[in-house]
Amino acid sequence: MKKKDVRLKGQLKMYMQWPVIMTVLLLAMNIWIYKIDRKAGGVMSVFVIIYVVIVGILYFYNQSLILSDMIQFSMQYKGIQNTLLKELSIPYAILMEDGRILWRNDRFEELFCSKRRDRYLNKLMPDINKNVFPKDDMEHVELEVEYGGRDYQVLLGKVSMEGFSETEEVLQIPREKEYFIAVYMIDVTELNAVIRENENQSMIAGLIYIDNYDEIMESVEEVRQSLLVALIDRKITKYVNDADGLVKKLEKDRYFIVIKKEAYRKFEADRFSILEEVKQVSIGNARTATLSIGLGLNSGTYMQSYSYARVAIDLALARGGDQAVVKDSHGITYFGGKKEQTSKNTRVKARVKAEALREFIIVKDQIFVMGHKLADADSLGACMGIYRAAKELGKKAHIILDEVSNSIRPLYDEIIDSSAYESDIFLTPERALERMNENTMVVVVDTNKPQMTECPELLRCRTIAVLDHHRQGSTVIDNAVLSYVEPYSSSTCEMVAEVLQYIEDDLRVPSVEADCLYAGIMIDTRNFMNRTGVRTFEAAAYLRRCGADITRVRKMFRDDMESYRAKAETVRMAEVYREEYAIAECPGGIESPTVLGAQAANELLDISGIKASFVLTIYNGRIFLSARSIDEVNVQIIAEKLGGGGHINAAGAQFDHTDIPAAIEQLKDTIDQMIEMGDI
Repeated sequence: MKKKDVRLKGQLKMYMQWPVIMTVLLLAMNIWIYKIDRKAGGVMSVFVIIYVVIVGILYFYNQSLILSDMIQFSMQYKGIQNTLLKELSIPYAILMEDGRILWRNDRFEELFCSKRRDRYLNKLMPDINKNVFPKDDMEHVELEVEYGGRDYQVLLGKVSMEGFSETEEVLQIPREKEYFIAVYMIDVTELNAVIRENENQSMIAGLIYIDNYDEIMESVEEVRQSLLVALIDRKITKYVNDADGLVKKLEKDRYFIVIKKEAYRKFEADRFSILEEVKQVSIGNARTATLSIGLGLNSGTYMQSYSYARVAIDLALARGGDQAVVKDSHGITYFGGKKEQTSKNTRVKARVKAEALREFIIVKDQIFVMGHKLADADSLGACMGIYRAAKELGKKAHIILDEVSNSIRPLYDEIIDSSAYESDIFLTPERALERMNENTMVVVVDTNKPQMTECPELLRCRTIAVLDHHRQGSTVIDNAVLSYVEPYSSSTCEMVAEVLQYIEDDLRVPSVEADCLYAGIMIDTRNFMNRTGVRTFEAAAYLRRCGADITRVRKMFRDDMESYRAKAETVRMAEVYREEYAIAECPGGIESPTVLGAQAANELLDISGIKASFVLTIYNGRIFLSARSIDEVNVQIIAEKLGGGGHINAAGAQFDHTDIPAAIEQLKDTIDQMIEMGDI
C-alpha cells in the first residue's frame, strides 16, 4: 500500500486541518494590513511565509509519525483486550454454527478441564446444542443449566462475520454460515439458593372445612360428639404443626392455617394425606368425616394469598369436597376427590336457590335458557324445566339450540309437533344475539364451563344463572348472579324438578315437559342404576305425578339395529389395559356416534373386573372421549388431565385431531402417570 493512499478521517482529520485553516486566516490578515501600511504588510508577509513553511514541514512529517503511533496504540489496546478476555473470570467461548469450539478463555478451560480445540460444546454440556442456538443476529438466547453440581446462567449470542472468508486465509466458511456463536456462563448457584430459601420461607394462607359436619354429628351418640370433634381437631392440628404451621379454628367446622412454602412441598409429596387420615377417625359414627382444603400460592401479598385460598375452598366444595385445591397465579391444582360425595337428603338449599331464581326471573322480561353444545336429554330436559318456570311467572322464554342430535330428536319432535308451544320456542344462537337486550336473563343448565355453552356470546348478559350437577373445573362462568352446582346430584333434571316445586305453589308440569325431565334423569342414571339417591326417586315420583309416561320415554330411546350392532362391535373390540381399564374405538358411519360411544362405555362397565371404561369416537373432525366408572375410579380427574371434565363417574374430553392411536396412547400415558402418583 502506498503512503499517499493512507489518509486520516473522522475527528482526527478535522484536528489536523486546523493549521491550514489558520494559514488562510493569516493570509487574509496580511492582505488587510498590507493595504493599510506597506512596511507592516511586508514584515507580516515574512512571518506568514515562515509559519507556512514550519506548518507544512510539521504536517507532512508528523502525519506518518501520528499514523505509526496510532497503529502501535491500536495493537497495544487489542492486546489488552485479548488479555482481559482471556483472563476474564466468566467462562467465555466462541463456537461454530454446529457447536464446535473455536476459542475459549482460561476460565472456560478450567471449568471443563479441557485443552482440546476440536471438542464440541454439546459433548461437554448436552443441554447446549445447536437446537437452542439463536436463529437471527439480534436474538439472544438465555437458559439455565447444571454442571458439576452448580447452576449456570448461559447466554448465547449470534455474531455476524460477513466477509470473513474473503479476508481470512486460514478458514473458508460458506457465505450463508459466516457467523459465530458467542457463549458465556455466569455461576448463579448461590443466587438460586438464596431465591429458593426466600421462596421456601414465604407464607401461605389456607382454609380447611369439614364437609359433612352436621351429618357425622347426627350419626354418633351425643355423649361422643365432643370426642369425635376433638379427634378431628387433633388430626388437623398435628398435620399442620408437624410442618411448622399455624392452625386457628374459626368455627365448629372451619379452620384457618398458615404454613411456609416448604411445608406445602411436604403436603404435595404425601398427596395431602390428612384427607385419608381424617376418614379413619371412628368412634361409632356411621359416616366418616371428609375435608375440603384450599391453599393460595405464589401471591405478592398475604391478602392475595387469602383471596386465592377462598377461591380454592369454594371450588373444592363445589366439586363435592373430600379434596384439596391449590390456586396460584398460574392455575389450579387438585388433590384427592377420588370418592363420590354423599348426597344430602335436605332440600333447604334447593328451596333457597329456587326462591332466588324466582326473584331474578320476575324482574326480567325475557328469559334465554341454554345447555351445552351437542345437547343431550339431560340438557334439553333441564331447559324445558326452566322454560316452564319462566312461563308460570308470566315471562317470555326461549331455548337456545344450535344443532339437534339424534339423542334428543324424539323429544325435540314431540315439542315441535305440540300446539301448546310457540313457533319460536327454540332459537339459534344468531337469532338469540339479535333479540338480547338489557331486560334479558340467561339461564345456563347442565354445564358450568363458558366455552361449552351453546352460545358463549350470550354470557355477556348482566343477569346469568347456572344450574349444573358437574364438578367445577378451572374455567367457570364467573359472572353468574346465581350458581347452583350440586356434584352429588344424579342429573340437572333432578335439580330442576326440585326447583320447580318451590317456584310456584302446586305447579303442574305438562306431560311433554315431564317426559323431557324424566328422560334426562333416566339417561344420566342408566335407568336409575348410577348415582341415584332418595332425592332422585322423589324427583322422578313428582314427574310421574305430573304425567310423565315411562313407557313412552323408553320407546323414544330405543336403538335401531345398525346402532345396536355398532355398539356391540365397540364392546367386542375393546382392549383391557392394565387388567382394569377398558379402552375401545366406536366405529364410524353411524348417526350420533358420540351418544353411541357413551352407551358403549356404560355397557363395558357391566364386564367383571372393569373399573373404568373409555370409548373414543370421531365426529366433526374431532375425537370425542366418553369415560365411565362405577365407584372405584374417578374418571373426572382423568378427563381433566386430557382437557375435559364432567362427573366423578361420567366424564368426557375432546381431542383436536382424528388420530385415534395417538389419542389412545395419550390416554394410557395419563392413566399410568396418575396411577404412579396415587391419584387413581
